[in-house]
Amino acid sequence: MLNISDETLEPEDWQDFRRQGHRMLDDMFDYLENLRDRPVWQPIPPEVRDVFYQPMPSQAGELSAAHQTFMQDILPYAIGNAHPGFMGWVHGGGTSVGMLAEMLAAGLNANLGGREQIPVEVERQLVRWVRDLFSFPAEASGLFVTGTSMANLISVLVARTAMLGRAVRVEGLSAACHLTAYTSASAHVSIAQAMDMAGIGTLALRKIPLNANFQMDTVALERAIAADIAAGMTPFLIAATAGTVDVGAIDTLDEIASIAKGCGLWFHVDGAYGALGMLASDIAEQLKGIERADSIAFDFHKWGQVPYDAGFVLVRDGTLHHDTFASPAAYLQREVRGMAAGSPWPCDYGPDLSRGFRALKTWFTLQVYGAEKLGRVISKTCALAQYLRTRIEAEPTLELLAPVALNIVCFRYRSTDLHNAQIVLALQESGIAAPSSTTLNGQLAIRAAIVNHRTQVCDIDALIEATLKFAADLPLERE
Repeated sequence: MLNISDETLEPEDWQDFRRQGHRMLDDMFDYLENLRDRPVWQPIPPEVRDVFYQPMPSQAGELSAAHQTFMQDILPYAIGNAHPGFMGWVHGGGTSVGMLAEMLAAGLNANLGGREQIPVEVERQLVRWVRDLFSFPAEASGLFVTGTSMANLISVLVARTAMLGRAVRVEGLSAACHLTAYTSASAHVSIAQAMDMAGIGTLALRKIPLNANFQMDTVALERAIAADIAAGMTPFLIAATAGTVDVGAIDTLDEIASIAKGCGLWFHVDGAYGALGMLASDIAEQLKGIERADSIAFDFHKWGQVPYDAGFVLVRDGTLHHDTFASPAAYLQREVRGMAAGSPWPCDYGPDLSRGFRALKTWFTLQVYGAEKLGRVISKTCALAQYLRTRIEAEPTLELLAPVALNIVCFRYRSTDLHNAQIVLALQESGIAAPSSTTLNGQLAIRAAIVNHRTQVCDIDALIEATLKFAADLPLERE
């Protein structure tokens, strides 16, 4: 007779587990409520790093001990994007509502690859909402993914299928197939990565120069397309950007859409954070033309303030999207009744069979805050960027290095690149404010990306005051 244990991973004492769970939840509420009392970021001490070089435990431990390690050695040393002083990269701040929704999703532990379940219907409802937001047709399809990098890859693959047909999935790219794509010199690196992973190659991606507003130069774009056609190449994709990484510029989407349609090219918009500007009436007008896109990639975890991760891809031609990824298999057999009903499934629109319930925290965010309030928060971040611009322009020792289109401000102290780099490090290590740096027109810039809904005027003032203080205190080293 088989000796089978009845051991499980359930708590031995549910009441004790419940008490510990409430302590953990209260600790996170305390953390979010009192973020301003903490540094934005702080360096990791060697002794804390050493904690995570211990071998894998072989025996059971206490939940309370693991929680204590989290509170003492993990929570204080995160990157800090929940903090109102975080301006380093375009990271959303998350919300307490989203945190609770993530907890519910984790407890449910639904796999949204497909099958007949309401969690899939929640995601489909989000697809309809997004479709309406961008004025896409009823046959458009959408999918939650990890982030815009994956959404860009999916879009490139669908565009490849649109140009070469479904047979490319089986036959691959022929040696005689010379596809070319176009994006701006400021485009996110994930566009080039998508070309790489799609088997087309990064050399086939033409990086178009920028105009004075850091947008794709459409005259140069048309010349590049014409040159490739004359050389026997096959242009297939233009990837415009709505909110560039460096300065937050929006390419002239309507003009680029017309160029794409005139040349028979797929028009994709990488709107990682900028696309959700459609929620804000004063920002939406800058996105004119996005409704003409063949595909849009963006993140709810940026301007949408949904906790990481919650990327999204929207494709105008849902049938083409489906044909690019659907892979029939016996273990994915569909039925009209039972648990295997509900076709097509989300896994028919992307590479993942195992998919978390990202839609739930997005659904909660929209249900609790509403589109109008989220739009006002987006507008506020742009207004704060304009306020930062005025503070910079009022300081003779500071200079603006790029137009402020949305919520990213690039500036410098009137000194050397090395001095400005030292200022950025001093700001980050101070815990007062945390910008990042970039290079514009050969000059190192202090880059402030204002994305967090918690950021206020006082945080902008703190950034300026600390910048001036550190610039004065740090020794000027010649390069």
